[in-house]
Amino acid sequence: MRVAINLLTEHPDRPSGAHWCWSGVIPEMAKRLEFGEELHLLVSPRSRRLHDDYGPGVFHITFPWSNERRVLRTLSEHLYTPVRLPLSHIDILVTVIAPLLTIPRSQVIHMKTMHAFTTPEALDLPVRTYRRLTYARSARVADAVIVNSESLRSEVERYLDIDTSKLKLVYEAIDHEVFKPGDADAARARLVRYGITRPFVVFVSSLWPYKNHDGLLRAWARARGQLGDRQLVFVGGGPDAYVAELRSLAAELGIGDDLVLTGGVSLEETVAFYRAADLLAYPSLNETFGLPILEAMACGCPVVTSDTSSMPEIAGGAAILCDPTDPASIAEALLAGLAPDRDRLRDMGFRRAGQFTWAAAAASTLDVYREVAERRRRRRI
Repeated sequence: MRVAINLLTEHPDRPSGAHWCWSGVIPEMAKRLEFGEELHLLVSPRSRRLHDDYGPGVFHITFPWSNERRVLRTLSEHLYTPVRLPLSHIDILVTVIAPLLTIPRSQVIHMKTMHAFTTPEALDLPVRTYRRLTYARSARVADAVIVNSESLRSEVERYLDIDTSKLKLVYEAIDHEVFKPGDADAARARLVRYGITRPFVVFVSSLWPYKNHDGLLRAWARARGQLGDRQLVFVGGGPDAYVAELRSLAAELGIGDDLVLTGGVSLEETVAFYRAADLLAYPSLNETFGLPILEAMACGCPVVTSDTSSMPEIAGGAAILCDPTDPASIAEALLAGLAPDRDRLRDMGFRRAGQFTWAAAAASTLDVYREVAERRRRRRI
């Protein structure tokens, strides 16, 4: 069984959650490869450094571009993949969007998001149209479609015409060697350079409107009198225009002095924010998984999150839930999360996060690949 995994959709200088997912699951899969099983990673010259040293059984197939050249990368995925994969005798292609040219290989689609359907305003028209068309075709031609939550499964079933037997649930996870409790005072001292000088609530997420930063700002303004001298910290980068909108809204609401926007930070630095924060506020409007929920819990940070899409599923009863469309509900949840008994919430979160490991995700993912490979073998007999 030779499996090619498409890693080209990541920008090599700005890796997203999908990158951290693959960097967690591939090494664990590599440990579990049996005789005759290989993983071949589709990388570009610039992205290869992100996926080295995974051990025996893991190889590279080099394409010209990854997502630093999005249009050329997309063209190469559709046009070069059908030509290149046979040269390495690949049996299964693992990707997000199936190549438009038919390939004589089995395909496993890792469906990461349905934002083109659920939050279309978050995407410009060409991207939204492209994803809607190619997702529909990918679901048809796939031998299996891996989803990372029951919530995403229901969205795929709702928006795509798909044989539901193809859908395979594999929960994502976090690196428990990275995300773990630590010295809160040392973490606070490390964060002073960001202008964080008071106790704070953190929101870790890329700055996109569907993440609902504006809803959290409105909730903060409502609860301001009961929040003490806390700051509200947004960790994550985003478009300059949206950052300016958030700053303007905070000033309009009279909470401009409370708001800190750090921009993008490293994975290691993110851990310091979780350790030092009084609370993670994550009132997103839609998530297919919501990794920051588990990251915060694993670091001992209590969590407030939304009662929609995947967030209640991932929180598993270990977070305070709110209606993300209602600032009053978010405000009430913030105050509950900062209540004196939040140690209980912290303990529940820590136990919940421990249930999600890359070892388990890797074993389940390999099971899907092996099932597809066995069906392919039987068809060829």
